[in-house]
Amino acid sequence: MSEITITSENYENEVIKSDKPVLLDFWAPWCGPCKMMSPVISDLAKELEGKVKVCKVNVDEQEALASQFSVMSIPFLAVMKNGKLSKASAGYMPKDMVLKLLED
Repeated sequence: MSEITITSENYENEVIKSDKPVLLDFWAPWCGPCKMMSPVISDLAKELEGKVKVCKVNVDEQEALASQFSVMSIPFLAVMKNGKLSKASAGYMPKDMVLKLLED
């Protein structure tokens, strides 16, 4: 499964009401580190299918969501569990560090 694009319209159903942990990748098309992060996120979406919902939030198009998470720099990864923010991290991370972020 590929990443799910999150907007303010589908945020509640896809993230808040998700029965699985959700990895939110806040990004922008002009962001170099975000471009480096993109293949890592795509790999995780395939690898964790059925276990974790992997989602992308374009900060230019979804300013309200970026503001809600106090995103100051991107890429910004947020892990949501049971509708609540569990962990968050800013900046590029290799795949193994993202997997650690997802651990309990």
